[in-house]
Amino acid sequence: DALVGLPGVTGLSTEQRKRLTIAVELVANPSIIFMDEPTSGLDARAAAIVMRTVRNTVDTGRTVVCTIHQPSIDIFEAFDELLLMKRGGQVIYAGPLGQHSHKLVEYFE
Repeated sequence: DALVGLPGVTGLSTEQRKRLTIAVELVANPSIIFMDEPTSGLDARAAAIVMRTVRNTVDTGRTVVCTIHQPSIDIFEAFDELLLMKRGGQVIYAGPLGQHSHKLVEYFE
């Protein structure tokens, strides 16, 4: 364990802690990264910044698996694939979102 920040300063914001956690995980150069609620506790701006970091990670060829609930439409559409489950674990949808969630909307029509 190591302290991060400056002496006498309250520390890192929630957004900074989340981004630091992602960076620490990336140091090991994993091919798959699991993230549990990477945007929880963040305002819309901070959530967008964190998800931009996640998107940049995916763009390097890594696979990122996220759990997320109640994302904004912009964050939702940043995902390539969706696994939607209902209570009890039954799969409702598994597949690509498509541009502007076209594939998902088409599936449910």
